[in-house]
Amino acid sequence: MELNQAKDFMIIQNEIILKKKMKNMSLNIKKIGIIGAGFMGRQIANWAALHNYTIHIYDIDSEVLEDAKGFITKALKRKHEEHVITKVKYFNILESALKDVELVIEAVSEDLNIKKKLFSQIEDYVSEDTIIATNSSSFPVSKIEDSVQRKERVLNLHFYAPINVRPMVDIMRGTQTSDEVFETGKNWIESIECTPLILKKHSFGFLFNRIWRAVKRECLIMWADGIADIENIDEAWRIFTGMPMGPFTMMDGIGLDVIYNVESSYFKESKDPRDRPPDKLKKMVERSELGLKTGKGFYTYRKKKK
Repeated sequence: MELNQAKDFMIIQNEIILKKKMKNMSLNIKKIGIIGAGFMGRQIANWAALHNYTIHIYDIDSEVLEDAKGFITKALKRKHEEHVITKVKYFNILESALKDVELVIEAVSEDLNIKKKLFSQIEDYVSEDTIIATNSSSFPVSKIEDSVQRKERVLNLHFYAPINVRPMVDIMRGTQTSDEVFETGKNWIESIECTPLILKKHSFGFLFNRIWRAVKRECLIMWADGIADIENIDEAWRIFTGMPMGPFTMMDGIGLDVIYNVESSYFKESKDPRDRPPDKLKKMVERSELGLKTGKGFYTYRKKKK
């Protein structure tokens, strides 16, 4: 009996030591590379900078990068965090952006081939200890990991916008992600005052996005089939949930090009005809009616002056 108790005690002690080690590793993350300065990339960069991390943000498009700089600078000034502005640095050369970073978060468009190519490039420029994460809205990192050699260092870290209103992050392993990397990612999420939404097995769409996706799909079907107007659907949602925005308003905010790409990803995965995004939505994207960012989507918006 005493021998078994001693053995159990040693197991518990080893688990405590391992958890402390992983916690310390997450504290060693000081510099973060954000790849993609668009809608989500700039929000992640801003939020992490507010929590005292040095940020390297990269985008291939100089105009997008400059726009992100304006967004982040303005957001930090609004929070009276002017001293943080210098912690965010902007790059249009990928290798320079990834110098000495301990964590990379990819936040580019929802295109699997683009993500695979980018992951391969990232691995060439970072150290063997760097964690490479994707902020994909639908793709499990297991669909991207074949493009890298160090599969144990990758994972999903998916944020929800706006981060200050929805401070939660999906975290999911690849097929070979190590316990050390997963625990480090979880601890990092907590360090930026977000709740980790832990996926215990692979899930296309992760945790909350699967719930949101079910609502979104039915709303798009009702609209495309002429069952109800977007105003009535949004109003029903607001009354029932008490939320200030309905599904179509939220989709406009996210961007209808992003919505279409995500819905297409679900359809490619399931092959279910009901998962095919409506042609009406595709035509809106082709007309560049993308929602809030273009001034017109399901609703019409007054565009802000630059």
